[in-house]
Amino acid sequence: MSNQSTESGKSLSHIDHKGRANMVDVTDKAVTQRTASASGFVQMQADTLSMIANGQHAKGDVFAVARIAGIQAAKKCADLIPLCHPLMLSKVQVDFNVDTTTNRVNILATCKLAGQTGVEMEALTAVSVAALTLFDMCKAVDPHMLIGDIKVEQKSGGKTGNWHRSESQSC
Repeated sequence: MSNQSTESGKSLSHIDHKGRANMVDVTDKAVTQRTASASGFVQMQADTLSMIANGQHAKGDVFAVARIAGIQAAKKCADLIPLCHPLMLSKVQVDFNVDTTTNRVNILATCKLAGQTGVEMEALTAVSVAALTLFDMCKAVDPHMLIGDIKVEQKSGGKTGNWHRSESQSC
């Protein structure tokens, strides 16, 4: 059995020639500066958003806790996602933007390192866990919150170079 191929003709690197799960060997890959950013959101009731934005939540600074959770999650990505390489991240940044028009907290995470493999999974994990933490801290006051649209926004470095999501790209 050969590696599984996608519609673009690229093979799935985590499947070996017999169809078994396989951790990719990055030994011979060049060490390059690599970054990736991912985004997502948590949508909530206007009152909940106002409470968080104004620091009035009984549990304290929701953004500070969610930021730390996102950073910790990026650092633990290899423990959470099978076949991810443990990475020595040099920077993890998690930012929040309050959008009162859509009643959303937009989340952006950026991960950086000098290494042999990309950091897309770490950025996605940071956004996901930051969103889950926001949800956890606010679920008692707003159980109808919605987490959504988690995606890679950009990546740079490595053999494939730079990639940015365009507005017109969809799955």
